Amino acid sequence: MNRRTTSIRKIRYAVVGLGHIAQVAVLPAFRNARNSELVSIVSGEPEKREKLARKYRLEHVYSYDDYDHALSQVDAVYLALPNQLHRDYMIRAAQARVHVLCEKPMAVTEDDCQAMIDAADHNGVKLMIAYRLHFEAGKLEAIRLAENGKLGNLRIITSEFAQQVAEDNIRVSQSVARGGGPLYDMGVYCINAARYLFRAEPTEVFAITANNGEKRFRNVEEMTSVVMRFPEERIATFTCSFGATNISRYTLIGTEGLLTADPAYEYAMEIKHQLTIGGRTKTRTFPKRDQFAAELIYFSDCILQDKEPEPSGIEGLADVRIVQAIYESARTRRIVELPELPAKRRPTIRQEIHRPPHEKLRRSMRSRLLGKQRDLDSKSVRLEDGLDRKDSGHTMRPPGIQALCR
Repeated sequence: MNRRTTSIRKIRYAVVGLGHIAQVAVLPAFRNARNSELVSIVSGEPEKREKLARKYRLEHVYSYDDYDHALSQVDAVYLALPNQLHRDYMIRAAQARVHVLCEKPMAVTEDDCQAMIDAADHNGVKLMIAYRLHFEAGKLEAIRLAENGKLGNLRIITSEFAQQVAEDNIRVSQSVARGGGPLYDMGVYCINAARYLFRAEPTEVFAITANNGEKRFRNVEEMTSVVMRFPEERIATFTCSFGATNISRYTLIGTEGLLTADPAYEYAMEIKHQLTIGGRTKTRTFPKRDQFAAELIYFSDCILQDKEPEPSGIEGLADVRIVQAIYESARTRRIVELPELPAKRRPTIRQEIHRPPHEKLRRSMRSRLLGKQRDLDSKSVRLEDGLDRKDSGHTMRPPGIQALCR
C-alpha cells in the first residue's frame, strides 16, 4: 500500500479531465463518499479549472503539463480522459505510486490494458475500472436472479443501447483507432452485462456494422450488431447505435422465465425490472442512486484495507479484447474465436453500496424526462459545453489533449 495512505482515514483524489461526466457526476459524488476527499483537479482549460476550484473550494488546480506535480499531492486519481489517453496517464500515476480509478473502456487495445495492469503490479498500486453498475442494486438483483435458478437454464441475452449523437460530439469525431464510436462508448455495457449475467466469458463472436452515410459517421460506424457464443451453447446478442432513438435495455431469457431491464444502463434515471415466470409478470423499480459515490467509497476502502478491487484491470481487459475481436469479425466477415481468459472475480450482491442522488443527478433526470439532451456515461462533452477543439500549443502532452479532455 502507498505509505501516504496508511495513517489517514480519507483517500485524497485528483480528478483528471473535466468533461461532462466529471462535472455532472464525478465531482459532486465526493460529497457522498465518506472515505474520499477531492483535493485537486486537472484540466487544459484555465477558466474551467478556476470556476470549479471556487465551486468545490479547492486550493490545488493543475494543467496537463503539471500532471506530475498534481500526482505528488494525492493518493489516487480518477481518470475521466478520452479513451486513447488512459494508458499514458495511468502508467504515469502508477510510476508515482498513485492508485488509479479509470473510466471505462479501460483503453483502446488489449495491449494497452495489459501495460496498465503490469504498471499497477510493478509499482504496488491499486487499479480499478469504473464499472459503476457493479455496485448498483438493480444490476446486482439481476445477477441474483440469474444465479438462483428461478429463470431456469439461462439460454439467451439480448440488448439494445442507442442514442442520437450530434456531428460535433467527440464520440463520433474521434476514429475507432482512438476509441471513438458506439462500440467503445456503449457496447461495453452490453458486453459486460452478458459476461456477468452468464457468469462466463464468450468463446467466439460474429459482428456486422452499418453506416447510413451521414456526414457525422465519416470516422466511425453508425451502429454495430454482435452475436457472442458462451459456454454451454448460450447466445448473447446486442446492437449499439449512435443513430437511433434513446434505448437502454437488456433481456435475460431462461427455460422457465425471463427478466427485462429497461432502462438498464443509466446513472441519472431509475432502473426498472420486469420479471416473468410461469406466465406471471412482476415489475420492480430501483430508485436512482449516486453510482459514482459508490465507486469512490469502494475503491478508497480497497486502498485503505489493502484489498484487490472488483472490477479490476482484468475486468477492463476482458471487455476490450472482445471489442477488438468484434471489429476484426466485422472487418473480415468471419467468426472470431476468443482464447480462454484466466478465472477472475465477478460482481456479487455483497458489493451493493447505496448513496442518495445529488442535486445534479436529479436535474439530469428531469431533463431526460423532458426529452432534452441525454446525459450518457461518457467522458466527452459537446461543443456547446465550451470546448475549443484547436490545439492550444502544449506540445508535452499527446496530440489533441487540450481539445479532448477539458
